[in-house]
Amino acid sequence: MKKILSILALVFMGSIAWAQQSPEHRIVFQHTTADTTAQKALMKQLGNMLSVSPTTQVEVVCHGPGLNMLLSDKSRVAEKLAGFAARGVVFSACQFSMKERKVSADQLLPSVTQVPAGIIYIVTKQEEGFHYIKSGF
Repeated sequence: MKKILSILALVFMGSIAWAQQSPEHRIVFQHTTADTTAQKALMKQLGNMLSVSPTTQVEVVCHGPGLNMLLSDKSRVAEKLAGFAARGVVFSACQFSMKERKVSADQLLPSVTQVPAGIIYIVTKQEEGFHYIKSGF
């Protein structure tokens, strides 16, 4: 009987530790606008979200004109983006959009990753249980 109780206690404590480490929410943002006001608004939203739910797992997928936010020579939020990336927020550029806009990997901010197709990546994230939010106005 003591062994069973010990095992149950270990399982219970392990599940509590897992719950504390797992993300509270999982969100994928789609960013498709070059509007710098929308870029700044997204950074504010990320800050607000993470201030009340710091374990939230966030990914931001940029395509079309939204790539501007990820370009070292065009981004108006590069410093904030780097700060969020350091906190675990993933920023990804769509390779189809990069090709269409003649953007090379060396033009991207250092913390930016690439995905082959932005829309397919977002759908895949939704299938994995991420919630979808369209950024912008």
